[in-house]
Amino acid sequence: MGFREDYIFWALAHYFISDQEYRMIQLSKGQDELWLEKLEHKEAKVIRLLKYNLDWSNWMQRDIENTAQKAESIRRQLGRKELPILNIYVTAYPPVDDYEFRILAPFMDEKGKASVQTLIIDSSHPESINKIEAIFHDPLSLPGGEFTETDADGVKHATLSKAVSKAKKEKALFNFGKPLFTYIFVFIQIAVFMLLEWKGGSTDTSTLIKYGAKFNPLILEGEWWRFFTPIVLHIGLLHLLMNTLALYYLGSAVERVYGNLRFLFIYILAGFGGTLASFIFSPTLSAGASGAIFGCFGALLYFGLIYPKLFFRTMGFNILVVLGINLAFGFTIPGIDNAGHIGGLIGGFLATGIVHFPKKKKPWLQFLFLAVTASLVAGLLKYGFNEPGNLMNEQTAMVMAQEYIKTEEYEKARSLLANFIKEEEASPEVYFLLSYAEIKGGDLQKAKEHLDRVIDEKAAFHEAHYNLALIYLEEENTAKAKQHAQKAADLNPGQEEYQQLLEQIADWETSGQQ
Repeated sequence: MGFREDYIFWALAHYFISDQEYRMIQLSKGQDELWLEKLEHKEAKVIRLLKYNLDWSNWMQRDIENTAQKAESIRRQLGRKELPILNIYVTAYPPVDDYEFRILAPFMDEKGKASVQTLIIDSSHPESINKIEAIFHDPLSLPGGEFTETDADGVKHATLSKAVSKAKKEKALFNFGKPLFTYIFVFIQIAVFMLLEWKGGSTDTSTLIKYGAKFNPLILEGEWWRFFTPIVLHIGLLHLLMNTLALYYLGSAVERVYGNLRFLFIYILAGFGGTLASFIFSPTLSAGASGAIFGCFGALLYFGLIYPKLFFRTMGFNILVVLGINLAFGFTIPGIDNAGHIGGLIGGFLATGIVHFPKKKKPWLQFLFLAVTASLVAGLLKYGFNEPGNLMNEQTAMVMAQEYIKTEEYEKARSLLANFIKEEEASPEVYFLLSYAEIKGGDLQKAKEHLDRVIDEKAAFHEAHYNLALIYLEEENTAKAKQHAQKAADLNPGQEEYQQLLEQIADWETSGQQ
């Protein structure tokens, strides 16, 4: 073939790569067949360019069928429902026999999911280029006259240089840094898990609270570091394994894109955002790196905001599917702190907007993200500390009271439970715990009133009967003491303390009669 066909072939390639932003995916050894990809384009997601003298239409038909088979293979690899391919022949000799009917409509593969639309660019008829302009709605002009080898080599060099440059820039976006802090956080959370297991167990509530789990009552008391320490704590081995695996893959990807220091900022701010959202919307005790890990999703979504075409061409679809599945699990499976997940996702997205990309600056956009983040954090903190009653449920109140009782801070336990009862409808269990704190504090009359309420609401509460028996025994009312001790023993015959109390009352009665 002549230099004119070479020139047209590479000029078309340059038009697709430079003007239409296609990506080169394959070039044959002879450099006469080129495959390009742009999955965002509706009519031509893949382009195949072939420089060839067609001669006969039956050969062209077989080639179109082979192209359709390759298109179907590409479609399956990409996971696309359908894949339209634009098949372009650059030739000096169109088929000598009747061929128009073969390319009048796109050729469909056997499954009907990959289609091949064929165009023939006749080098002796420049107007055939108009067919391409009609598809892309963008002017494409070629100079007339003859072309030399230098002309063809020049446009070829420019095209390949452009393709290589684009590929390098895209690759550089994914390989700015090497994972460092990802591995550090993996090590830290494994080490902390081992510490928790040694000190009492990673599922033990007291141990988790002692070592920094998110616990609203203590945050409200001023322990602000609990917004950060939950990031490295995990509740149980499965929780640790799942989050460590997620961090290893997602964290590595984010740290490669944004670099070490940006990743550190994103991860910590996302973890804080997750804990803050959990503080506001979930009163239960919680811990885990999930919020920070969802922040990595947020960082990748920010990548998609700035580079949408590259995002969806590479990782976008998979990221959105995995994110959607995780959020769906959070909404449907009990016990998952989805508020923390969503808070981490938003926190990671905002943090990434603040730092943007390495070696790139968008001051106004970054300032906007910083202002939004600061306003959101300030607003949520103000709401949380001004409306503490909304941040505690019955379980949280009881856990906190039990911690006070363990450390013999009975007045704190009593005050906490009494305030909670004023604001919320409380269960018999709360009143029983309150009565215990009152007994330890010496307020037997209040304790007796609350125990009576417990029994009124839950007659089978044997521990309440036992404590009432102790109070009446202290008041030397042996009849009432015996009544409640007997009731406790009847409800739970296997409890030795109850039998011992009955024997003690019987001894006192005998001593009194004598």
